[in-house]
Amino acid sequence: MLITNLEVFYIKPRWMLVKVSTNAGITGWGEPTLEGRATLVGEAIRVFKEYLIGEDPMDIEHLYNVMYRRGFYRGGAVICSAISGIEQALWDIKGKYFGVPVWQLL
Repeated sequence: MLITNLEVFYIKPRWMLVKVSTNAGITGWGEPTLEGRATLVGEAIRVFKEYLIGEDPMDIEHLYNVMYRRGFYRGGAVICSAISGIEQALWDIKGKYFGVPVWQLL
């Protein structure tokens, strides 16, 4: 299974969701909201999208580490919010794949 797309959905007044799609037809949803900074977080997700397309969504820890350590500037509220939402969506995909709630996977 491979990641095929990431989409950002802005919800007024200041929230957003991220949807991660796979070639297996499984989608995952996450909430990368940083109140008042949704467009910045959305841009960070767009940058991460370039790396994540074609990657295995089941390899969550590896993808987290690559997103967090990849850039010159690590962390920060915007980057961590984007990573958090993407990570939630990846766990959602994994739970759906195995047919169990995410809390059982953790």
